[in-house]
Amino acid sequence: MNSEKRAEIKTAYKMTHRQIGVYQIKNTENGKIFIGSSLNLQGRLNRHKFELTLGSDQNKKMQKDCQKYGIDKFSFDILECLDPSDDMNHDYTDDLAALEALWLEKLNPYDENGYN
Repeated sequence: MNSEKRAEIKTAYKMTHRQIGVYQIKNTENGKIFIGSSLNLQGRLNRHKFELTLGSDQNKKMQKDCQKYGIDKFSFDILECLDPSDDMNHDYTDDLAALEALWLEKLNPYDENGYN
């Protein structure tokens, strides 16, 4: 592949809209949940699935339950997305943190309720 074509593909990828927002991973056996947020929701959920399957997820409690119950006992859901800004340079960091905080308060995924 020539360098012009590679640069074109790279630019097109950067321009592709990725869903930004808050997600939930739920253990359907015990009802525990994990709430997180990402600038690339699908990519982050895929990473969690991959890491849980391999046994390398950083959330040790969730990893332990995945080994106990199996990955098929976990659901991976998008809870809410942020609307994309017309400004390509918009920084979503504060918006995303506020949205995640709202969901954490609403669902309280701590201690016996979850993995946060």
